Amino acid sequence: MVQAYNFLASWQLFPEKGTYEHGERPKSGIYKIEAVTDSKELVIYHNWVSLENQAFASSYKILADGGLNEFDKHDLADKIQAIIPDGISFEIHFYKKGEIALHVVHEIMPNGYLKITQQGRKEDGTAYTNSEFYHKQLSVLPYSASVAGAIIKANEEGIIKHKALTAMEEQTNMQLEQIRKQIELLALQAHEIQKRKELSMMIYNARLSFKPNIGQTYYLYEKNDGSSMLSLVSPKEWGPNGPFKKFISAVQLLADHTWKEL
Repeated sequence: MVQAYNFLASWQLFPEKGTYEHGERPKSGIYKIEAVTDSKELVIYHNWVSLENQAFASSYKILADGGLNEFDKHDLADKIQAIIPDGISFEIHFYKKGEIALHVVHEIMPNGYLKITQQGRKEDGTAYTNSEFYHKQLSVLPYSASVAGAIIKANEEGIIKHKALTAMEEQTNMQLEQIRKQIELLALQAHEIQKRKELSMMIYNARLSFKPNIGQTYYLYEKNDGSSMLSLVSPKEWGPNGPFKKFISAVQLLADHTWKEL
């Protein structure tokens, strides 16, 4: 079972990356592989949601010993064979009446994604190949995997889970959006405080010939020698010949002794 270690996870589908020669493209999906303790069995769960928001779910066990074993879902296959040659690939063959009805290849890609390729035959006998790509799931999401597998059947449990998880996702997304807005507001407030701090440092390093009063409007200038000057006189009152190089801003002293730009 060491070879299967890299596959033991919940994998979230990239719907847009797949190619589907058979079956419709899903809206979203999850493919989950678990090991049964103290055995060579793996359990594969897969469910998905169609573009029409119909939920599907299924699961089956495989014995990862390379042998040909009985398969209990006879609508798809009579026998099943799972081969895990190494830590980055394994194959499942579904046999019906002695012939391969479905061939599923799992591959761990260099970027860490899981690629699942399904090869089978349509109802009219023509061959098809479907490819899907997944990344490891970091949180519980409502949907999961494979579109073309005939063993996937709509069931009441899948629909109930879909509705419950959809409601959960809507609620958590709303809460996350509220937190995001709070973070943005805090970031904006922090930016404003930093601006006030920088302005206050400039003013307290400026030439002051009077004691500023809270709430009073003052005028900050840059002098010809590069230093700063705080004045009660506005640029309009100074006129064009004021004793400064340029006018910086009108400012006001706040109760916390920081200054804000008006």
